[in-house]
Amino acid sequence: MAKCPKCTAEGKFRKKWKMAGRPDKQGKRLELEIGLFDCPKCGAFRKALSKRKI
Repeated sequence: MAKCPKCTAEGKFRKKWKMAGRPDKQGKRLELEIGLFDCPKCGAFRKALSKRKI
């Protein structure tokens, strides 16, 4: 479970997806796994679950 950045309540997982980030100085890109969570107080928020160079 991820904590909401606004109120620090535990968020409920909704879905996840992968996306390619911008290249770094060496030209390597990051593959990000983003998760969407529902906060019971504030609404929805996103959080990076994992990062790896591709």
